[in-house]
Amino acid sequence: MPIDAAKALAAAPRSGEISWTRKEVQLYHLGIGAGIPATDPDELRYTLESRLHVLPSFATVAGAGSPGVISGLSMPGIDVDLARVLHGGQRLEIHRPLPAEGRATATGRIAAVYDKGKAALLVMRTEVADADGPLWTNDAQIFVRGEGGWGGDRGPSARLEPPVGEPDKVVERGVREDQALLYRLSGDYNPLHADPEFAKLAGFERPILHGLCTYGITLKAVVDTLLDGDVTRVRSYATRFAGVVYPGETLRIRMWRGEGGVRVAVSALERDDAPVLADTIVEHS
Repeated sequence: MPIDAAKALAAAPRSGEISWTRKEVQLYHLGIGAGIPATDPDELRYTLESRLHVLPSFATVAGAGSPGVISGLSMPGIDVDLARVLHGGQRLEIHRPLPAEGRATATGRIAAVYDKGKAALLVMRTEVADADGPLWTNDAQIFVRGEGGWGGDRGPSARLEPPVGEPDKVVERGVREDQALLYRLSGDYNPLHADPEFAKLAGFERPILHGLCTYGITLKAVVDTLLDGDVTRVRSYATRFAGVVYPGETLRIRMWRGEGGVRVAVSALERDDAPVLADTIVEHS
């Protein structure tokens, strides 16, 4: 079978050096919609090099995401058709505030392989550390359609009980028509997000926004709205990708405060609040 779970889990980790500068951080922030209004002091924290704060979700693109999901799909024991691959979820754990410039070692491995029946679920873990110690751990949950059914462990359910009551905050964030074109400059050049013909072949009416762009837009909204704009308060951030976003749409971001964390749900306003991000938690200090 294309996925040999035992072989994938036993494979030696792959390590690579990554680095980033203020320019890459600024470009990422612009790619998730920072800088509006351009002279707002709260936005200048994301766009002006002399006072730059790094939103923790930058970790998903730092060093162009090396070793990256594509690298993980070529690990021993993994031989799959990329057309069957879906990014199902993302979890990021922050060990220290991210520096505006850095050089680090990223070590990637397959941390888990689950049998979901009609699909396999791979957990690709990337651990990043610099000379001063661990910086972040990034888990990407990848569904491979048609590769389940071998009788393996189904793994834990990612579904959470819905938040109770009305949200504490609701904000709306417009997605620019060129948002995906700008965001892809941070390293994800999948033509699904830029080429109309490719998008149609994939079953979409037009190019869709990167899921990790929505992920970043949402974290920025939570930090700016409920965490006093303090990026260093974020401890972890997890979500399940529940639907697509088309550039030009409006995201409705609902937030529920909890002890040490914020529950979040994101939907596409123009499509009758179609779910976009679900089972989303930002843990903070």
